[in-house]
Amino acid sequence: MWKWEYVWDLLPQLLSALRVTMYATLSGFVVAALLGLLLAIGLRSRFAVLRYTIRAIVEFIRSTPLLVQVFSLFYILPMLFPSASISAFWTGVIGLGVHYSTYLSEVYRSGIDGVPQGQWEAANALNFTKTQTWTKIILPQAIRPVVPVMGNYLIVIFKETPILMAITLVELLLTAKNAASESYRVFEPYTVVGVLFLIISLIMTYLVRLLEKKLNGKYAG
Repeated sequence: MWKWEYVWDLLPQLLSALRVTMYATLSGFVVAALLGLLLAIGLRSRFAVLRYTIRAIVEFIRSTPLLVQVFSLFYILPMLFPSASISAFWTGVIGLGVHYSTYLSEVYRSGIDGVPQGQWEAANALNFTKTQTWTKIILPQAIRPVVPVMGNYLIVIFKETPILMAITLVELLLTAKNAASESYRVFEPYTVVGVLFLIISLIMTYLVRLLEKKLNGKYAG
């Protein structure tokens, strides 16, 4: 039994929650992208202890559920270190960012491995420092081909944000749940949430594919 009047009354709340969801998605992706790059570079370090330590951390994070990690950050960590207590929003951002940085590190790795060996040798011949080699030669060539894959992970992070309701972040799904508990109507809130997730995901997918075609056309040219 669908009631449009109820939907129109509820829609402003859901759109407001959608804004929080998008903020968490984009912030989490930025953290994942930056930290993932550091992990990828660290995994190529000539220091074995550093490489093995980073590899162990990456495998641990990838082998444990995101929900458990978010719970640990929000509930357990402040019990051990009271000064580490932060808001649900930033806990969610850190949780999403750290978790998916381990996946993006592999994406970066594939891009870095795709840079021809001659580029490394040319940088060495020109007496470039390590910083110059990475920033001026390697990373510009390594990142551009993997941008579409990174875009796909942005979509994945967006679809994972409902997990953050477990730490009381009032995102899209929790807003719908609260509305359903107040009105005892579940059909409209959850349906609208599903439609919003579908629309945003389709828009993101379209933009990622558009970007991929543009990059492929650039390389083909």
